[in-house]
Amino acid sequence: MLRFSTFLTIVLVLMFQGTVHAQSRARSMPKEDVVDVPAISDGLCISNVFQSNMVLQRDKPISLWGWAESGEEVNVAIGGNQKTVVADADRSWKVTLPAMAASSDPVSLTVKGATATLTLENILIGDVWVLGGQSNMEFPLDRIENGELEIVSANFPNIRILTVPALNGPDKKLGFPRLHEWSGWFSRHYRKGDWDVCTPEIARELSAIGYVFARRLHMASQIPIGVIDASRGGTTVETWTPDSVLKEIDSEQVKTLLSDWEQKVADWDSQADLDQRIKSYRQKVDRFKRDGREMPASETEPNDLRPGPAMDQNRPGNCFASMIGPLTGLQVKGVIFHQGYNNCFNGTNGAILYRHVFPEMIASWRAAFDDPDLPFGILSLCTEGPVQTLDNYCEMMANPGPYIREAQYQTFVDLFSAGDQNIGFVSTYDLRRRWYHPQLKIPAGERIARWALATEYGFDRSIRWKPPMVQQRNVGEGTIELRFDEAVSAVDDGGPILGFAVAGEDRRFHPADARYLERTKDDPGGPQTDKKVLVLVSPMVPRPVHYRYAWARSPLGNLQADRMTDIPLATQRSDDWRLENVPLGVHEVEVTEKLDRQQKQKLIQALHQQDIERSLMKAEALRSPSKN
Repeated sequence: MLRFSTFLTIVLVLMFQGTVHAQSRARSMPKEDVVDVPAISDGLCISNVFQSNMVLQRDKPISLWGWAESGEEVNVAIGGNQKTVVADADRSWKVTLPAMAASSDPVSLTVKGATATLTLENILIGDVWVLGGQSNMEFPLDRIENGELEIVSANFPNIRILTVPALNGPDKKLGFPRLHEWSGWFSRHYRKGDWDVCTPEIARELSAIGYVFARRLHMASQIPIGVIDASRGGTTVETWTPDSVLKEIDSEQVKTLLSDWEQKVADWDSQADLDQRIKSYRQKVDRFKRDGREMPASETEPNDLRPGPAMDQNRPGNCFASMIGPLTGLQVKGVIFHQGYNNCFNGTNGAILYRHVFPEMIASWRAAFDDPDLPFGILSLCTEGPVQTLDNYCEMMANPGPYIREAQYQTFVDLFSAGDQNIGFVSTYDLRRRWYHPQLKIPAGERIARWALATEYGFDRSIRWKPPMVQQRNVGEGTIELRFDEAVSAVDDGGPILGFAVAGEDRRFHPADARYLERTKDDPGGPQTDKKVLVLVSPMVPRPVHYRYAWARSPLGNLQADRMTDIPLATQRSDDWRLENVPLGVHEVEVTEKLDRQQKQKLIQALHQQDIERSLMKAEALRSPSKN
C-alpha cells in the first residue's frame, strides 16, 4: 500500500494543470504528451518565453534570446528599437533592447535571419509577475468557492497568461516546449506553454490566486499585466532552489537531505526496477487467468527503463533547473509564492531545513531574474484538517504545519528588518477548510494583491498590508506582556481575543487569556486601554516564560491589525522547543529526529491529557465559583 505522502505527491503532480481550451481536442489525441512546438526548433527561432499575445516588462531593458544557424546574423526589432547580433557556435543568440514604457497599444516584434523572418504580434508592455509554489498556488479558478462568478467576468484583454510545462531533471533547461500535456488523473490533455489573452475560457483553469492577484493589479493600475504560472503540485522548497546553492548551505539538515538524495540516485537500478515490474505484471496476468478474466487492453507488459530518483520532481534543485531555468534572464516585475505542504513530513528537522533554505531560494529567484531587489510576496502555508478549539487545543498543537508557517514568517521578518523593502507576507491560516486545498482562494489573492498595490503601485497611503509585529516581550509575575508596532484587535464578532498559548519551563502550553494593558490616568476619564499591548495569563500556567500564537494546522486565532482590516497576526512563538519534546517528560530522553508511530501516539496522549486537565479545572471553577 502506498504511503499517504507518496500517494499525495503522485496525485498533485497530475492535478490542476493546463488550460481549458484543450478539452475539445483531448479525445482525439493519444495518451501521451504531444509537442506542438519544441523547446528549441531547427533553424531560426526565438525562445518560447516570447510569443504573440505576451506582456513584456516595462521600464527595464528588454532581453530577448533564441537560436539560429551558427554564424547567422539575426536582427531583432520592437517599438522602433532594433539590434543585430551573430549566432554563437552553439546556435544561441541574445540581444538587449532599451526599456519601454507601459502601453496598452499592441506592438509587433520581428526576428529576421538570413532566410526567415519571425513576427510576434499583439504584444503589450506592462508588468509581468511569476507565480511560484505548489498545488495551492496552482489550484484553478474553476475549482474554488465563487470561482464561477470570477470566470464569467474574466474579460480582460490587457491581462495575459502563460503556464510553464511541468518539466523534469537536474540539468538547466534552456527552453520549454509548447505542448498538449496528458493528465492521467483527468484522462485528458491540457495545453501548456502558450501565452493567451485573458477570457473566461482561458481564466477558468488559471491559478485562482494568480488570477485574482492579476485582476486587482490591472484594475487599480490600468497597466497591462502578464502572469507566468511556474507552480507545480506536490513540490518542496528545496526543489525550487538551485542544487549549487543548497550545497553551500552550512546546515546539518540540508547536508543530510543532499546526502540521502545522492544515495538514492546512486542506488537506483533501472533494469532491476523493470524486472520487478515485469514480474508483478505477469503475476497479475496469472491471477486474471485463474479468475477467468481478461486483462484490460490498456495494460501491457512494461518495457521501459525508468530514470528513477534522478528525475524526481522533488530531487533538490530539479524544479528550479527545469521550470525556472527556461525563464532565467527574463525581465519581470515580481514573484508571489505559496508553498509548504510537502515540507511538513519530517517534524522539526523539516522546519529547520525550511528555515535554512527558504531565504536562499528567494535570493536565487531574484538572481535568476537579474534583480537583487525583485519584489517577492510570501503566502503562508494554508490549512488542513480539523479546526483547533478550546477543547482540543493542546492536542492540535502537535503538527509540523505551524513550524513551517513560522519559518516562512521569520524569513520575512529577517529580510524586512534588514531593510528589504520588496519582501511581502500574508497569512492564510484563517481561510480554512478541512481539505488540504482550501477553496477560499479569492481572499488569499486579494491579500497578496494589497501588498503589491501598496508597495509597487503607489497605493501605500490608502492600502495596508503588513501584519502587526511584536516589538517587545516582557515576562512578569504570572504574565507575559507583548508590545506591538501597531494597534491590534480581535475579529469583530463580539468575542474575546483567541489563539494565544503560554507555557512554563515544563513546556506545557495552555490557551491564554489575552487582554489589553490598562494604564491609569490622572484625568477624570480613569484607566485607559492600550491596544498596542496585550497581557497573556493562564490559570494553568502560574509562571509562563514563552508564548505561541495560531499554533496548529488549522488554528484557533482571531487577532488582526486594528482599523477595519483582515490582516491576521502571523503564526509565531517566542520559544525554540522542538515539536517532538513539547511538553517535557513525555520521552525518556530528548528526541532529535522525527517521531516514530509509538512516540507520536505517546505525545498525542500527553497533550490530550492536558486538555482534559484544563477542562476539569474549568468545570471545578464553574461548580465552586470564587466567593470573591
